[in-house]
Amino acid sequence: MGGLIWVGTAATAAGIGGLFWCIWQVTRAKRAGLDDAALRARLQRIVVLNLAALGVSALGLALVIAGIVLG
Repeated sequence: MGGLIWVGTAATAAGIGGLFWCIWQVTRAKRAGLDDAALRARLQRIVVLNLAALGVSALGLALVIAGIVLG
């Protein structure tokens, strides 16, 4: 079950990295000085990636917990 914990840890780290990347992208988008419609369109794409990163992170944490419980 140690492998399950390491896979979960990697998925969690990737998800958290994705969350930080989304924060960086939103900051760049706001500083770009775009009009309202363009900013809204860019943020909508980032929100989708943000939710995906959050899901990967949650799945990774679930794998870590499963590995601990089963191990």
